[in-house]
Amino acid sequence: MPDNNPQNGAGRPLPKKEADLFKNVIKHYETKQYKKAIKQADTILKKFPNHGETLAMKGLVLNNMAKRDEAHALVKLGLMHDMRSHVCWHVYGLLHRSDRNYNEAIKAYKQALRIEPDSLQILRDLSMLQVQMRDLDGFAVTRHNILTMKPNGKINWLAFALAKHLNGDLRGAISVVDIYLGTLTEGAPELSRGFEASELAMYRNQILSEIPDNTQEALEHLETCKALVVDETSWLISKARFQLTLGRHAEARETALSMFKRGMTENSRIHSLYMCAILKLDKETCDKAYELPGTRSLASYLPLTSEQKQQLLDAYANEIFPDFERSAAVKRIPLNLVEGDRLRKSLGVFIRKSLVKGVPSLCRELSSFVLIEKDGRFEIASDPIDIKEHSAFKLIVELADEYISCLQANSKLLADDEFEESPSTELWAWYLRAGLHELAGEYESGIALLDKCIEHTPTLVDLYELKGRLLRSSGDIKTAVDTLDKGRDLDRQDRYINNQTTKYMLEAGMDTDALDRISMFTKHEGNPEANLYDMQCSWYELGLAACYARQEKWGKALRKYACVVKHFDDFHEDQFDFHSYCIRKVTLRAYTEVLKFEDNLWSEDYYFSAASGIIKLYLRLHDNPAITKEDAEPDYSKMTAAERKKAKAIARKKKKQAEKKKAEGQKKDDANGDKGDQADGSKMTDLDEDPNGDEMMKRDPLEECQKYSSILSKHCPHKLETWTLQYDVAMRRKKWLLALQALFKLNRMDSESAAFFQRVVDFGLKAADFGEQAPAVKNVLKDGCVELLQKLSVSDYIKQAVEKVQGHKTASLPLRVAVAEALVLINTSSVDAATALIVKGGLDARDASVESCRKALAALKGFKSKSVQDWVSVVKQQYPRIADFS
Repeated sequence: MPDNNPQNGAGRPLPKKEADLFKNVIKHYETKQYKKAIKQADTILKKFPNHGETLAMKGLVLNNMAKRDEAHALVKLGLMHDMRSHVCWHVYGLLHRSDRNYNEAIKAYKQALRIEPDSLQILRDLSMLQVQMRDLDGFAVTRHNILTMKPNGKINWLAFALAKHLNGDLRGAISVVDIYLGTLTEGAPELSRGFEASELAMYRNQILSEIPDNTQEALEHLETCKALVVDETSWLISKARFQLTLGRHAEARETALSMFKRGMTENSRIHSLYMCAILKLDKETCDKAYELPGTRSLASYLPLTSEQKQQLLDAYANEIFPDFERSAAVKRIPLNLVEGDRLRKSLGVFIRKSLVKGVPSLCRELSSFVLIEKDGRFEIASDPIDIKEHSAFKLIVELADEYISCLQANSKLLADDEFEESPSTELWAWYLRAGLHELAGEYESGIALLDKCIEHTPTLVDLYELKGRLLRSSGDIKTAVDTLDKGRDLDRQDRYINNQTTKYMLEAGMDTDALDRISMFTKHEGNPEANLYDMQCSWYELGLAACYARQEKWGKALRKYACVVKHFDDFHEDQFDFHSYCIRKVTLRAYTEVLKFEDNLWSEDYYFSAASGIIKLYLRLHDNPAITKEDAEPDYSKMTAAERKKAKAIARKKKKQAEKKKAEGQKKDDANGDKGDQADGSKMTDLDEDPNGDEMMKRDPLEECQKYSSILSKHCPHKLETWTLQYDVAMRRKKWLLALQALFKLNRMDSESAAFFQRVVDFGLKAADFGEQAPAVKNVLKDGCVELLQKLSVSDYIKQAVEKVQGHKTASLPLRVAVAEALVLINTSSVDAATALIVKGGLDARDASVESCRKALAALKGFKSKSVQDWVSVVKQQYPRIADFS
């Protein structure tokens, strides 16, 4: 209970002099004059040592000075002395908010509102936390309360409309916007052409378009608000998409043409809309074509009939090309529509112009012609097996070889050309051909051509970059590093080649040299690694973590992966600043996109790489507990007196060093805290406290695995590895139903993958060891296992896989290895048959890379096969530069 003794000030109003000092404390806190705030708070506390609100405010100030423990103690003390003060509860909420403990902060704010229900500041803070935590129902209630209390504020109306929108009450959101607009007088910014009026009109239109079957009303509104809209590009795109949805293809075609006239000819999405309008495609196809990434368009996405292709070509020839013939996209996109001799002629013109200009990205652009059909849609081929057999690739190779022959014979691209080409054209023709060798997996031929290029022009950085890539793919990472470093040395201001060199050095295990290279582009005072952390350079930290893992520095690897995870936590935290800013600036469309991005933040590739890396390392620690015991105190009882004395001396020395490092870290924390204005000064020191990941090594491996596996299964369900990791974690945790769920997910995604086959076999073999289960659970597990094994025994399932692999010449190498391992697992006398699956299959298989070849070699050694050297010979014939392969 609060102490009501008037002498100590707990729960009682302060006299005027001290009340004025308290106001100054708040003022100094808001202006970040923390030392002055502390001084004035101490003045009050000398006379009223138990004044709860002053104690709480002093704690809040200390928290912003990175003195977290002292701050928490003071705020809790203040709250204990005055639990009926809304200020104390508000401060307690702010303290939890700074710790990112949002749920506890929300509880504190709600308690403050029970005491002071009309506090606008607390309501605003609560609403921001609610939208941060996606408590959308609570957010709507809070914003409605704020609007009721202060209905003359624009922000309050827009925030309430946003709350309705996010809650799915679309008509309600439109109603709120309309009521707000109805309260405005003539001449208000929201009613006349300008940014705010434009954004508000387009936001209202966005809500209308999200209402099911309401496209007609959205289109009509778009026409009525045209005079207000400043962002004409967005207006036209919305109009074209609405017209396509309504089947008004002729109108959509005219709208797309008007966008081309506005200078949007290089936008592939507009080309997709135009082509959808011409072909009169359905809404679903139009939406998917519009969302295609990069420079891809409908022409490279949807398999079209000859009539449809001709229809599009005629439209481009008559409506677009005459006015926009200089546009690169207008020249490039129709190339995906031509066939036969016309394709050869058009592609030849395109390649020759690029060779004359010296376009390094020509090969990558040409790879987009190598399309394979999958589930009724085109994808760009990536496996050399598919690429080498593709007619478009064969045509490109034929043209490139023809140009090289002509250039060598008479310095012309075509025999009947009038003028000779410059020597650089032949150089770029060789460069293109080397790139085509890379696509086909012919690395040695590509390297030989690049050697000729470098001899011709040794100062061209692009040559070294491509050669390094080919050397890396052929298994010689050390020479790849040297080659890239030579290229980097030619242009030390080129950040890209410097970063590529750094990346390759990390793959080669040269972490010290990699830091030296990357630090050439960092601004730092003493520690470039700290600067890279501050810049949230995730690709470097992921590469360094993998490098440490290969060196078996498990703690350091975990720490680096944790850095990337921390960056994503910061990204999630950063959205907090936009909750009030975007509403105030009326950037509501962009704000809703930010919220959608943040909702899918954990599905980003960098986060996935970090989380999966952590799971794999912790699984390794769980499977090899001896790793974490290496630094444990030795057993002195088994030592002689001399050995015991020496061991204890070493232990004391280690303990002393650890204490010294900890003291230095605390000193650094205190120094950061004295600066006052560095409120986030503790962010980096949190990781500095565990530089080698020692604390991370002490955590429960399976608990950590389960935490990250749950995140990935929720946010990355489209990735195959998500479910392989969930299976691996679930089986170790003896969560059989979760493991079964992961197997069914894998089966639906890719039933032909090696990962799925391995785990089905593992599940089938362990089915008898699931222990005591409820009858219903046991039945589910049994039925699921039978279905996954296709009603076969494990042995028959493996034999079926053997027959399938043998009958499929290009079956993937990882699958062949997985089947061979399974065959030996159930029958140790099948080593010869298992070996034949790998060795006799050769490298004319899918997914045959240096990495998969190494895994195959490890499998053969595990079998104790006599054909290890045969496999080494096969691989070295294809990859003569491969290192450490014997």
